[in-house]
Amino acid sequence: MARVACLCLAIAIVSLSACAAERIDCPGQYGGHLQGVVTDSADGNPAAIFWSFTVDLVKTDAKGQLLKAINVPTHHGDLAYHDGKLYAAVNLKLFNEEPGKADSWVYVYDANDLSLLSKHAVPEVVHGAGGMEFRNGHFYIVGGLPTGYAENYVYEYDANFTFVKRHIIASGHTEKGIQTVAYFNGAWWFGCYGEPELLLKADETFQFLAKYEEDWAIGIAPFTQGTCLRGVHKRVDGPKLWTGAVLVETNCTPMSSPAAPAK
Repeated sequence: MARVACLCLAIAIVSLSACAAERIDCPGQYGGHLQGVVTDSADGNPAAIFWSFTVDLVKTDAKGQLLKAINVPTHHGDLAYHDGKLYAAVNLKLFNEEPGKADSWVYVYDANDLSLLSKHAVPEVVHGAGGMEFRNGHFYIVGGLPTGYAENYVYEYDANFTFVKRHIIASGHTEKGIQTVAYFNGAWWFGCYGEPELLLKADETFQFLAKYEEDWAIGIAPFTQGTCLRGVHKRVDGPKLWTGAVLVETNCTPMSSPAAPAK
């Protein structure tokens, strides 16, 4: 997925060819499925990977060696990293409902030992906070979406979690909204559940550009120079536990399919 070059002039659905050069497994089994990953580096030289498993946060080194794991309240979602701190999008009530049924927060952890530092309510994320990213001094939060909505939303906050603006992504409806988000290679990328699973692309001003028929809904993050991480997971037979891993994607090229309007 890294260095994807989309030259479409019209909104199109495209399928990305898989180019996994490496797989990094997260050690252990956890009480929820993988919700998102992030690293501790913005310059392409990470020392650690952070993993959110719904009810567990995990820290490994860049090769997957376990460094720390803690239990957290359900539902911890996708993650962001900034200046020695780990940020988790958290919803303590219902997802994908009309306003009034979610309870959206950002939990802030020390990236060194995963100790909880603070919590910030983000009530503007009315369908449930599920993912987040940090860029240019601000936080951007995504989340659930009820049936019947023909667009997705990105909620922008300043560094103190004061609400700034709601951005509209003219993507058409996606099942359960947006689960993961990352900004790299000059674009916003949003991973969505559903059939088919979709990856949305938008420019830096959130103008919708394209859809890709790819599953990035459980993890998307820049990694080393020219690569990014794609989350995968598996349910363990017997106990209600999950394992997770990331695929290191590089040099992938989009493969066009017939254009289709957003719905």
